[in-house]
Amino acid sequence: MKRILSWITSFALLFSINAWVAASAADAWPTKPIRLIAPVPPGGGVDILARAIGQKLQGSLGVPVVVENKPGASAVIGTDLVAKSVPDGYTLLMGYSVLGTNKYLVQNLPYDLDRDLVPISYVGYIPLVLVTPPSLPVSSVAELIALLKANPGKYSYASGGVGAGAHLAAELFKHMTGVSVLHVPYKGNAPALADVLGGHVSLMFDTITTSLPMIRAGKLKALATTGPTRSALAPELPTMIEAGVPGFEISAWYAVFAPAKTPRDVLERLNGAIDRAIADPELARQMAEQGVVLTGGTLAQAKAFVDGEVARWGPIIKAANIKAE
Repeated sequence: MKRILSWITSFALLFSINAWVAASAADAWPTKPIRLIAPVPPGGGVDILARAIGQKLQGSLGVPVVVENKPGASAVIGTDLVAKSVPDGYTLLMGYSVLGTNKYLVQNLPYDLDRDLVPISYVGYIPLVLVTPPSLPVSSVAELIALLKANPGKYSYASGGVGAGAHLAAELFKHMTGVSVLHVPYKGNAPALADVLGGHVSLMFDTITTSLPMIRAGKLKALATTGPTRSALAPELPTMIEAGVPGFEISAWYAVFAPAKTPRDVLERLNGAIDRAIADPELARQMAEQGVVLTGGTLAQAKAFVDGEVARWGPIIKAANIKAE
């Protein structure tokens, strides 16, 4: 009996020591530079936002935050790097919209989004805008729907490639309105938009910052934006919901992730630091110029958002039989 009690006492002491060491390590966090992986090439929206957030985190957390670009394979390379990193809060991911669709578009995905990564913060989004050539005889979303329904299969929409945001937005539009319109994929956003400008394709869902100069110049006709509220960049345009398509909402979104099993208190500190960064008026102004609406929120809200994105795109991608190129 004495030996058993001795074992129990030793085990309890060992458990207490381990718990104390873990707590002490978490309390000391961070003590070294943090890597923020941007799974895209330098210069794009994801990279710009990662660097802006990283700079603010650096001031808030008191350690360097180094943005590293790890592009390739529709963000799979950079995402997998973070998914397989040590869960200690020192390697993070600036994730974006493709993380919500790669599960259905990429074969043999080397990571499981739900099992291997945890959302820290839903950082923000950029709405899309539905545009047509000026020559198309419609002036509202309702008129466009009526035209497409009266002429099934006659009109077409452009996208920057299979599985791109413009493609998914148009398929969501078809799914929710019952219209028939043909997909014309291009190798990139620029040639897709060029053919809409030229009147060769009838419509496109494009990022608002890309299309806005051409909308202002009268070279494109804008019918609605796709965010939950009107865009500050074009407040005169209704949302798709206001324009008569209830529940239609799609944006290019951004969220920061950490490897699964990262200590909860580290996640909470990161979430709080990101929220403080998002609340900074200068950052909000800087990102607004890029079309980004900053959001923020709790860990639970970030997870609910990401889970919702993954859940809603599965049926749409399967129904449209979308296969990654």
